Amino acid sequence: MGGAGHRAARRSDDPALRTAAPAERSAVRPLADGRTASWHDGHGRPATEGATVRLRGAPAPEHPDDPPRYAPEWLRLREPADAAARAHDLLGPLRARLADLPGRADGLVVHDVGCGTGSMGRWLAPLLDGAQHWVLHDRDPYLLHFAAVAAPRTAADGSRVTVETRRGDLARLTPDALTGAALVTASALLDVLTAEEVGALAAACAAAGCPALLTLSVAGRVDLTPAHPLDAEIAGAFNDHQRRTGMLGPDAVDVAAEVFAGHGAAVRAHPSPWRLGPDEAGLTAQWLRGWVGAAVEQRPELRERADRYLDERLAACAAGELRVVVHHTDLLALCRPTGGAP
Repeated sequence: MGGAGHRAARRSDDPALRTAAPAERSAVRPLADGRTASWHDGHGRPATEGATVRLRGAPAPEHPDDPPRYAPEWLRLREPADAAARAHDLLGPLRARLADLPGRADGLVVHDVGCGTGSMGRWLAPLLDGAQHWVLHDRDPYLLHFAAVAAPRTAADGSRVTVETRRGDLARLTPDALTGAALVTASALLDVLTAEEVGALAAACAAAGCPALLTLSVAGRVDLTPAHPLDAEIAGAFNDHQRRTGMLGPDAVDVAAEVFAGHGAAVRAHPSPWRLGPDEAGLTAQWLRGWVGAAVEQRPELRERADRYLDERLAACAAGELRVVVHHTDLLALCRPTGGAP
């Protein structure tokens, strides 16, 4: 899958789950009246109904040139773990920066890059005070539509939250596109970008004078209990897979921190690991299949041993005997404000 636009639509930790099977695509669909059929938010509650939405086009028909889709069921499955993992310690400095911004009639304007089904907005918008307008960016029109109708309606203090969607790739996130932005967010995105793409993102944020909260980038470390002799070899092959075609993979946070700092931003990083036990067996099993599958794709000679390894790990998972820590890192870059109102 080549090109910046395609990479910007991808999600890390799930290389084997990029394309939804027909059954998965039809399992969760927006209803005509704006409700969602079977979506739940990161806290297990049904998604809100009737969110204020301005859609720029409904989901387009499938086309051979369209980017690969992420199965909504996979994104739903990982959303509670994502919400539990994200670094709340970064919210304090972010809130302080946002509180210093001049007031706007439509509130804070937040750009969510590679939004997928909109889990970042469902997590963050209810944690921030004040009216907010979220601009959702993704290449997949189906996911954009889904994210819009499942968006939260209210902020932490009860203020109104509105959304709009923009179909496009990271290359279009220019300083002009960020005019008036208070914040840029992304989840599970940095590690599937190239150094050039991260540089462009940092430059756009710096030129617009808006902070960036970039969460859940893979850190290249996985801890499985009980241990297995093949753990390290699988992890190494997966990390190599993450770096293919110039993507940064586990080096993404270090590169991004350096690039944002080079633009004068104050940068903070904080661990945001998934901690998966028996209660998350469904997510663990799906993650294992993707993790091992990517390792084998990178190193086909591992296949026979990896198949046995996966069988053993899935059996332990089903028996409630496996615990996994998938290490991620969240990054907050507080870019210097520009002279104009953000």
